[in-house]
Amino acid sequence: MYIPRIVITSGEPAGVGPDTCVALAQTDWQADLVVAADAQLLAATVAALGLALTVEHYDPRRPARAHRAGTLRVMHIPTSHPVVAGRPDVRNASYVIDMLDRACDGCTNGEFAAMVTAPVQKSTLLDAGFAFSGHTEYLAARTRSAMPVMLLVNDRLRVALVTTHLALADVPLAITKDRLRTTLRIVNMDLERHFSLAPPRISVLGLNPHAGEGGHLGREELDIIGPVVRELQDEGLNLQGPVPADTAFTPRFLETTDVIVAMYHDQGLPVIKHVGFGHAVNMTLGLPILRTSVDHGTALGLARTGKADTGSLRAALTLAIELASARSDHAGS
Repeated sequence: MYIPRIVITSGEPAGVGPDTCVALAQTDWQADLVVAADAQLLAATVAALGLALTVEHYDPRRPARAHRAGTLRVMHIPTSHPVVAGRPDVRNASYVIDMLDRACDGCTNGEFAAMVTAPVQKSTLLDAGFAFSGHTEYLAARTRSAMPVMLLVNDRLRVALVTTHLALADVPLAITKDRLRTTLRIVNMDLERHFSLAPPRISVLGLNPHAGEGGHLGREELDIIGPVVRELQDEGLNLQGPVPADTAFTPRFLETTDVIVAMYHDQGLPVIKHVGFGHAVNMTLGLPILRTSVDHGTALGLARTGKADTGSLRAALTLAIELASARSDHAGS
């Protein structure tokens, strides 16, 4: 039986990432879990939370084996300075980057079947001088991928984004025909590749209220979104749009689609987080590797309190295992 080896990056050391990683280790998993972290930080987290856990050194030469509750393989990456829960330190920013680089490279070379990422503190990385706008963009640059696409998934919705971490004033100029065309092709390809939807039913939102109201509330739908949708429909993609965002998330409309493609971050993500916050998964499309993540931030005030919700990291790991196993089954067939 195939046992995928999954690497989990523990994220901001002063946040809830270490807490949720050691909590995950209390459950059996049909995968070989490897946590990228400072081993002493995890041991201190276990002690603070009053958990029982045996920390094992990760040896890539050993065969993969299913995870058993109460143990955890750790790929030790040392922090630069002592960690204080709830207080990010710019001196540990390089530690966070080292974790991401090691995990990403391990996925690229086939050592790991997928990577799952706990949240990072972007402001700390930026203050330390790293050009870091988010996991999505960073991993795309690391893997030399032309354009990543952020997809949020839960048991009721899939929402992909054309633009991600941009100021709202910058969004209209960023929505070009080339960017939209590439985004929709990636969404179409990866929903078929990862979720066996052939072809996926893709609904493309408008940018403006009422999808522009025939040009009276903006021309992006007439000049960019509509023409690209029609062009790709002619290529065989199953698209509809531009769809007004205020009606696209109604239950009746959602029955007609497999994924909503939103134009910007806060057009689509508040809806999916409303219906499933803490249990949604952030997945990056357009990469040569499989990467899933949580749908929340570092929750600094909850670090080492035992109150951190592990639901999203569990969902991200579950999806990574399912997709990695399905990929192996497909390759074997």
